Amino acid sequence: MTVSILGLSAILHTSAVSFQIVKYAGAIYLLYLAWATWRDKSGLNFNKPGEPKNLRLIAKRGFLINILNPKLSIFFLAFLPLFVPENTTSPTLHLTILSLIFMAMTFIVFILYGLSASGVRHYVTRSPNFVLWLQRSFAAAFAALGIKLATAEQ
Repeated sequence: MTVSILGLSAILHTSAVSFQIVKYAGAIYLLYLAWATWRDKSGLNFNKPGEPKNLRLIAKRGFLINILNPKLSIFFLAFLPLFVPENTTSPTLHLTILSLIFMAMTFIVFILYGLSASGVRHYVTRSPNFVLWLQRSFAAAFAALGIKLATAEQ
């Protein structure tokens, strides 16, 4: 959000080279995720005996995963500025308000994801074939998105 508010999206919009660098970096990242997901043989293990639940550590990991996720950065750089009217007197304030609304909506959606995941946990943990199918599906989706991004005209 901060980078978008400070105007980096305008730089990417006006600089074809900068845009291409970000585009190909995103494509490479997606292909890396596809490769890593396909090769991952560890499976899902939700029941590690003797490992206490540390809620601060879980919150810290969740925060780091989200803050380092490039798709959020691309969203805020490319999409959010489109909703700021050209004639606004304070584009920074407008972007800040839009960002806060987005974050509140994301928080609600993540709560719903958590509740849904809790509901299907038993099915997933008891079916190694389903886990393998899920991993391969994610890998194929990452690869397809990476190829699509790399070959897109704009």
